[in-house]
Order: sequence, then C-alpha cells, then structure tokens
Amino acid sequence: MNILVCDDDKEILDAIRIYLENEGYKVFKAANGIEALKIVEETLIHLVIMDIMMPQMDGIRATMKIREDKNIPVIMLSAKSEDTDKIMGLNMGADDYITKPFNPLELIARVKSQLRRYTSLGSLETKCNVYKTGGLIIDDECKIVTVDGDEVKLTPVQYKILKLLIANAGRVYSIDEIYEKVWQETAFSAENTVAVHIRKIREKIEINPKEPKYLKVVWGIGYKVERL
Repeated sequence: MNILVCDDDKEILDAIRIYLENEGYKVFKAANGIEALKIVEETLIHLVIMDIMMPQMDGIRATMKIREDKNIPVIMLSAKSEDTDKIMGLNMGADDYITKPFNPLELIARVKSQLRRYTSLGSLETKCNVYKTGGLIIDDECKIVTVDGDEVKLTPVQYKILKLLIANAGRVYSIDEIYEKVWQETAFSAENTVAVHIRKIREKIEINPKEPKYLKVVWGIGYKVERL
C-alpha cells in the first residue's frame, strides 16, 4: 500500500514515515499541498495523511483538489483540536482527523481502519448487489452511485454510510449506530462527525438539499433513506 504523508515539519514527516514503514507501507513525502497534488497525480496512492497548516498550499485546499476526482481516504493532521477545525476538515472531504501531538499507535490504527474500508469498497465481489430507491441506485459490485442516471462521487466513508442506509431503506439508524457500523469503533461524541458526512451526502444526492427526497432526518432519533 502506498501512503502519502504531507507536512511541512520535517521531524514529524520523518517520524510518521518510520512508523508507517515499520508496518510495511511504502511512504511518499510532501512538504506542502502543491507537492502532494503532484504525487497524487503521478503515483497510485491509497491513503493521504494531510497536515492543515502549510506554506504555498494548505491541507484544506489540497484535500478539496484531491476530492475533485479521487475518493482515496484522507486523514487530516493538525495541532488544532477545536471542534470547528475538525468539522471544517470533514466538510472539505477528509475521512478522519487526528490532532498533534498524537500517539503513533492511534495513528497506525486509524490508517489501518481507513485502508480496510477503502480496500473493501474497492474490491470485486462475486455477486452483484444493486440497491435502489427511486432514482437513487448503488451498484455495489462496481462501487458506483447514480442519481437519475448521473454518477455521484462519494468518499469511502460517505459511500459506506449511504450503502448502510439504502440497504436498509425505511429503517431509522441513530447517530451512534451509524458511527459504530461504519467506523467499526465505539461511538463517543460522534454527532458532529456523522452529521457532517450526512450533510455532504445530501448535498450530492439530493436535487434540492433543502427539501430532501431520499435522505431524511428523523428528529431526535437518527437518519433513514426513504423507500420510494
């Protein structure tokens, strides 16, 4: 697996490289967003660890550029720990967020978790699974989401959330249930994280996000995909 680590702090960059290489990953390094985009364009990258505050091009803008045509997992890395910074990173397309200083074991665990979901979503299956409600279709064999015939680009986390809901259309899932099934971790203060991803999914699949047709909020309970 190829992992791109982007950080303008050389010591942090080298430390992360050592941790990842000890786990058997091939590591590519970048010192700013511009270098990161060049590597992503020229090399098959399976996951990106992206610092936020960097010269020339910061991690937020670089992640937005990556998300224009790639759905590889992105883990944001920053010294900022406020909820608003985490939400901004998730809004811009990040799949996970970890703050400095970090525990190397936690970073490796998050990397493995994201790669596990990404490779699972990208792998071929022997049976064809198609989930449909109205004009919203998930072809789980090809990992393609379409709305009224137009393909919708989702991140791996967004895809898994939508698949969970559409495969169980009509059933209401609480925020904690969604988090535990998608992230495969015990939910703890997961509301902001799940809500951000749900909002991004609705923006992509709904013709009018202000009057959602497919993805409904069941106030005080959770979320569901409508049966149409």
